[in-house]
Amino acid sequence: MHKDQITGAAREVAGSIKEGVGKATGNDKLAIEGATERTVGKVDKGLGAMKDSARRALNR
Repeated sequence: MHKDQITGAAREVAGSIKEGVGKATGNDKLAIEGATERTVGKVDKGLGAMKDSARRALNR
């Protein structure tokens, strides 16, 4: 597992929490920040998976 996958998962969780709190409190700015952070986390996870796959392919 690549470190980007771990970082991405953490960002995704943090973003989901921020987004939920923002929606629950009516804070649109916080909800948008959370949704953005969640999306960045998904991208990081995907990037980490790609790096991991490339590394495995090169080590064959």
